[in-house]
This record gives sequence, structure tokens and C-alpha cells, in this order.
Amino acid sequence: MKVVVVSGIWPPDPGGPASHAPALAEFLHRRGHAIEVVTTADATPAARAYPVHWVSRRSALRHVRCALLVRSGARGADVVYATSMIRRAAIGSRLARRPLVVKLVSDEVFERATRSGRYEGTLDEFQRIGGARTRFLRQTRNAALRRARHVFCPSAYLRDVALGWGLVQEHVSVLPNPAPPIPALPARDELRAELQLKGHVLAFAGRLGPQKALGIALEALAVVPEVTLVVAGDGPERVALEARASELGLEGRARFLGSISRERVLRLFRAADASVLSSAWENFPHTVVEALAVGCPVIATAVGGVPEVVREGENGLLVPPNDAAALAAAIRRFFDNDELRRRLTEAAPRSVAAYTEEAVFTRIEEELTRAAGR
Repeated sequence: MKVVVVSGIWPPDPGGPASHAPALAEFLHRRGHAIEVVTTADATPAARAYPVHWVSRRSALRHVRCALLVRSGARGADVVYATSMIRRAAIGSRLARRPLVVKLVSDEVFERATRSGRYEGTLDEFQRIGGARTRFLRQTRNAALRRARHVFCPSAYLRDVALGWGLVQEHVSVLPNPAPPIPALPARDELRAELQLKGHVLAFAGRLGPQKALGIALEALAVVPEVTLVVAGDGPERVALEARASELGLEGRARFLGSISRERVLRLFRAADASVLSSAWENFPHTVVEALAVGCPVIATAVGGVPEVVREGENGLLVPPNDAAALAAAIRRFFDNDELRRRLTEAAPRSVAAYTEEAVFTRIEEELTRAAGR
């Protein structure tokens, strides 16, 4: 089987699709399938064992060029799999007359409105409002999704949202993001020395954009002394977040590492006491599963699909979104209670033991094979 994998971001970009797409491509390649990738990038992606076709994000015609690249690859393929750029994947696969399977990672219409500052409410509230631009984007998104033979959602929460768009229930299923294979890691004390970590340490990894609301985490940190936050990732809000950390007097307690490899993220999570996620909205974050897999409990906002993997008092702590005081209280509770911290840490890897790449990617492979055979 030949598969065209479509993803709007690709390593070294941070973010879920940039982790999922190459991991799935490598899995399918090892299973003997032919793979081609279509993505966007700021510079030429690193060479892989399969072709990675890319369009510059600076190109004024990048949307058209991506759709044409999908069409070109799909003409010689059996199926197209898209984990973002869904409209372009739908257009390209339709022009090539090839089936499409989609992994839906978010409501990108909501994300566009939020990033542009046109909307500040919740995802659920957003489903009931919108002007002409929003209606147009929803219509084109829904048309693209309806073309898919199957749509995977990482959380039951997002599946319910997507079904509200009029998708056929039988064509939409829940498939959690997988936990990564864990490489051999040094002892935790050795990792802490390597990363120069001392005392109580929280870690964050992800794209530094409005969704992650990392300013809330910085405000919480400002009122909890003797705790350090190490931030791995980059994005449009990095400069503002570094400035905010300085305003809050967090020099030395808020460290920004920039983008780092997935393996280095795992090393950071293994060395930290807990991962923190202060997001205003989420689906089913890859980094939550990654943190838990290496034994790092998660202190997170109870938004979207997060409560489906982070369970209060079992493998982490949950707080309301946009509430720095509640997040600060949870951080204090975590570090003030040795027994709680020990219990959450021990439970973390077991809580995601079933989310193996083998199981998750095999399910995707089965659906791609089914779609290609129709």
C-alpha cells in the first residue's frame, strides 16, 4: 500500500502533528508500505527514508501548492492520510480520485479565531456563534471532513464536538494519542545534573501560543516560591512570555529552552517532578502522554480531552482553566504532600501503558487498508 501523509507541521516544529505524522510514517514504512509526505516548513526538512515534499510557509500560494502536491502524490498512491491541512488534503485527494482518512486534532476554525484575537470564549461556546467568515470556514471544513472515509479523534470530547458538525457517527471514532517508545534513559539524578535542575521542578513542552495560556502558569509560579519551571518549545508568544516572566520576578525560576528534540523532551520530563499544562483549551495533548509514560505526573487544566487521560488524584491533579490561584494551590499541594507525589509518580507510567504506538498505529493502518480497498 502507498500512503500520502499530510501534516502542516514537521520536525523540528513543536506540536502534536509534528510528533504524530513522522512517527506514523516511520511505523508504516517499517511495515513495508510506501510513504510520501506533504508538509509546510520554514527550511528544508531533514532527509528521511521516504520523500518529504514541502512548501515554504512564506509562499503566497502555499495553500494551492500543498493541494497540488497532495494531488501529485495521491495519483500514484492508494490512500491519503491527513493530520492537519485537511482542506488541502481533501482537495488534492479528490482531484486524484483517492480515498482520504483524517486524524482530527482540533477545531481549527476556533483556533484561527482565537489566534487572531477575534474570539476569547470557550470552544463549546464558539460552536454556537460566528459571522460570515466563520460560517464559510466551517462549511469548507465540514465539506472536507465529509469526504473522509474515516475520521479519528484523540478524545471522546472532540468526537462529540465533531458529530455536532453533522459528520456521520459511524465514520468517526476515538483513538487516543500513543505513548512514545521510551528510550533507555539515565537515572533521574543524572538527568537532573545534566539539565542543571535543582529543587522542585515543573516542566512544560509544546508550542508557545494562546492555546497553552502559559502566562497563567507563570502567574501561579510567582506565588509559589522555590519552584522552577522549565519550558521547552517555541512559538509566537515566546518573547512576550519571557518578558512576562521578567515582570513577575521569575529570573532563574522560569527557563526557556526553545525547541528541542522529542527525546530531549522525554529526558526533561523524566528529570522533572511534574509536568504542567495551563491550557485554555485542548484536545488530547501528546505531551501529557509523553510525560506520564516516563513517570512524570501532570498538573493540568480540566479542559477538552485532558480529563480522559489525567485523572485527579490518580496520575495528576486537575484545576479549572484561566485560574492562576487554583493552579498555584495545586502546585503547593503537590510539593507539600510527599505521599501524594510518590503515589502519582508511581501511577503515571501504568496509566498510559495501553496507549502503545503499536496498538494505535495498527488501528490506523487497518483503516487505511480498508479505505484503500474500497
